[in-house]
Amino acid sequence: MMRRFINLCLFVLMVAVVLSCSSRKRGKVLQQPTTAVNKDVPAETPKPVERPVANKTNTKQHAEKVAEKKPVEKPVFKANLPNVPREFRAAWVATVANINWPSKNNLTTEQQKIEAIRLLDLLKNNNFNAVIFQVRPSADALYKSSLEPWSYFLTGTTGKAPNPYYDPLEFWVEEAHKRGLELHVWLNPYRAHHSNGGTVTSESLVRKSPDNVVRLRNGMYWFDPASQETQNHAAAVVMDIVKRYDIDGVHFDDYFYPYATYNGGADFPDDKTWFAYKKSGGNLSRPDWRRDNVNKFIKRVYTEIKKEKPAVKFGLSPFGIWKPGYPSGVTGSSQYDELYADAKLWLNEGWIDYFTPQLYWPIDPPRQSFTSLLKWWQSENKHNRHLWPGLNTVEVRAANRVDEIKRQIAVTREVIPNSVGAVHWSIAGLTKNPALLKALHDGPYSQKALVPASPWLSSNPILKPTLLLTNQPSSVFVKWLHKQPEQVFKWVAYARYGDSWDIQILDGPQSELSLPKNKDGHKLNAVAVKPIDRLGNEGDYAGEAIE
Repeated sequence: MMRRFINLCLFVLMVAVVLSCSSRKRGKVLQQPTTAVNKDVPAETPKPVERPVANKTNTKQHAEKVAEKKPVEKPVFKANLPNVPREFRAAWVATVANINWPSKNNLTTEQQKIEAIRLLDLLKNNNFNAVIFQVRPSADALYKSSLEPWSYFLTGTTGKAPNPYYDPLEFWVEEAHKRGLELHVWLNPYRAHHSNGGTVTSESLVRKSPDNVVRLRNGMYWFDPASQETQNHAAAVVMDIVKRYDIDGVHFDDYFYPYATYNGGADFPDDKTWFAYKKSGGNLSRPDWRRDNVNKFIKRVYTEIKKEKPAVKFGLSPFGIWKPGYPSGVTGSSQYDELYADAKLWLNEGWIDYFTPQLYWPIDPPRQSFTSLLKWWQSENKHNRHLWPGLNTVEVRAANRVDEIKRQIAVTREVIPNSVGAVHWSIAGLTKNPALLKALHDGPYSQKALVPASPWLSSNPILKPTLLLTNQPSSVFVKWLHKQPEQVFKWVAYARYGDSWDIQILDGPQSELSLPKNKDGHKLNAVAVKPIDRLGNEGDYAGEAIE
């Protein structure tokens, strides 16, 4: 009985031990983390990171280091820069009858190019800034045209292209711009064939458009200005050039209705269009009707050019006398009554951007005084367009031609100080008269000049350049960059020595310059560069003081 009791006690004790162990195992499982733990590494409670206690010395050093890393911005350079000289200085290059270029109508392509470059170099080297190049002598073309044939004066045969082929106008534009010269195309709107232009062939518009062409007694052929076909065709020729070539201006000279001597003193043979006008109910007199034909054409050309390319200037070079007696005391031919060109109206109305009356007389004779005529034309300049007179540099009738031309340039500067300029007829007056060329270079054209701006013509603002200076032992190397270099036609570089500014006018492609640190005993202390666009507008300058 006792043994049975002892066995029962031992069994109860064993069950209690088993239940106790099972309970501890379950507790350990519940306490295990949900993520795996390396059993070989005992878990440790993370300690807080110890940070150094800030003090005033450390704070100051830290601030100084931050300040050292931050770039120091230079103050914006401001200066009262001097005005840049401005004056339109141009020469006509006539191709009709091979007056100026090419010198002969049988030159090779290479010979033509050599002659062209020689003329452009002459202008650049003597501080001219424009050339007026005749591209349409008489319903022909010194450029690739689908409207008119190649010029007889270019190759000796109407309709024959240069061989080896090139486009003369394209060449002249490119080479002129390389030299910082404006190029204006010069066209004769109404002359259909020149008496020196060889035989009239099937290529000529005299044959292709006979209904609106008349023959004059001196052998020339003339388009009838009253014909709508004439006006449409001539306007199409102008716009074809404006659209396809990077020109700076379009230029007409004094040939509208022809001079009376061209037809032996007889009236212009336009009965066909005159009677058609009267039959349609027209009530103008015949002279007024003729002037109205030309007026409409001039206004049309100006309007169409501005619609296509507002920056292309339109210039006219009429005969220098509007009517005898204007101004008082002036005598001579009347373009108003003989050429049916009311040039005063065109100037009054502002249908041009620049006006170049052919003032081919000297200053002193009162009957046709250069000075009095220039002042009269300026009094009619109601819209303040450019008034740049034509000078007879080849054969002005004066005892001393060199002094006369210099005096006339001085007069233009005095009479029209806000837009100075002149055009020389023709470039032969410069190539064939070295004394005159030297007198201009050493005198009135001794410094370069920008073409006067045309504020009535719209243009985009020019971006400011970026200026970079590099200090060298005896000089400062200046380089500038522009985000839109095609905007820039010229640069003006300024260098200040002491209190005086030196000015240099540079061509658009140039982008660097080396300036001596000392000049005439004065130290270089500032540099600035300013961009100039195709219309002569000035952009904002970039500059920097030099310590």
